[in-house]
Amino acid sequence: MMRIKEIKPYVLTSKLDEPFYFSQWQYDTRKICLVKITLEDGTYGWGEGYGPADVIKAGIEYFTPFIIGRSALEHETIWQEMYLRSLDFGRSGIFQAAVSAIDVALWDLKGKILNQPVSVLLGGVKNPEIHPYATGLYFERVDDLEKKLVDEALEYKKEGFKAIKMKVGLGIELDTQYVKAVRNAIGDDIKLMIDANHAYSYKEALELALKVEKYSISWFEEPVSPEDYDGYKKLRLRTSIPIAGGECEYLKHGFKRLFDNDSVDIAQPDICATGGLTEAKRIASLAQIYSKDVVPHTWGTWIAISAAVHFVANLDKNPGRMYSDKPVMELDRTENPLRDEVVRHSIVIKNGVLTVPKTPGLGVDINEEALLKYSCDNVKHFIK
Repeated sequence: MMRIKEIKPYVLTSKLDEPFYFSQWQYDTRKICLVKITLEDGTYGWGEGYGPADVIKAGIEYFTPFIIGRSALEHETIWQEMYLRSLDFGRSGIFQAAVSAIDVALWDLKGKILNQPVSVLLGGVKNPEIHPYATGLYFERVDDLEKKLVDEALEYKKEGFKAIKMKVGLGIELDTQYVKAVRNAIGDDIKLMIDANHAYSYKEALELALKVEKYSISWFEEPVSPEDYDGYKKLRLRTSIPIAGGECEYLKHGFKRLFDNDSVDIAQPDICATGGLTEAKRIASLAQIYSKDVVPHTWGTWIAISAAVHFVANLDKNPGRMYSDKPVMELDRTENPLRDEVVRHSIVIKNGVLTVPKTPGLGVDINEEALLKYSCDNVKHFIK
């Protein structure tokens, strides 16, 4: 009854009404890979991979023959099988995103089988309330970009968000101008983070950090190339702004390199890329050994977001004390019909506070009509 009968990946795509860009690329389309794992008794779970969707789908199809017929409750055994099957040629990158998608779906299944939320199965809800931060303030090709950024930030403040993350990477002078404008608009009672998506060299990142320190920046995310571990470390030593990174790292081994080099203050594993919830749990334990904070990178549908919610709910206090700040997590606010139309979820956010759901599994399901609408495979029916 608990054995895996079918693994079905779906590639979904949606053209955006308003293209946006950041320091590296422009987005005019959202494209993702979801996976549905169904057991012999019809119980199913949903997962998601982060990265190029068509390639992730190929990775899922590669692993499928080795997983069919296995017990869904033995997710660590399945994880090890996938890890060893890809070790020689996929220690990082797309194969691990495929592992992640399958692993997240197995956790969703495990929760449904045992009638428990994933956060409880991870070990318990240590953080019943979370402060999500609004990820937005991307660049658009408008006449007055500064006004666009300020207006968007004020909208997030109106919605109750207690923290906002904005993009930088257009050049040091423009970045400084926009950071100043956003900080002045939202006031001092809202946290503000900046994310360069590795746009700068160490020297440039340091110059920008020193210019914006006075605007109370809560962290500087991906200031330099993810391969420049020394640049990360040197920047940490020269600025008072905490340094964040890790969305381009894979598995606990990648994060050990970050931590051994003392490259970051805040580790940002993407659960849907770095090895799923199974490996993210190990990364969190490793981070605590090194006294690093963990704030997962999240970019995708409510499946990815829900996985992050349950993960953050289980994070250890760092450090523990009677009155601790609520943990934070990323909530993408950019246009994404695949997130908002395809996936149903059970997350409630009120006055900037997210309450961890108590529904079994991840608490997600799929709108069948929307799935078919956005499917690249032009499937004719929804597989039960």
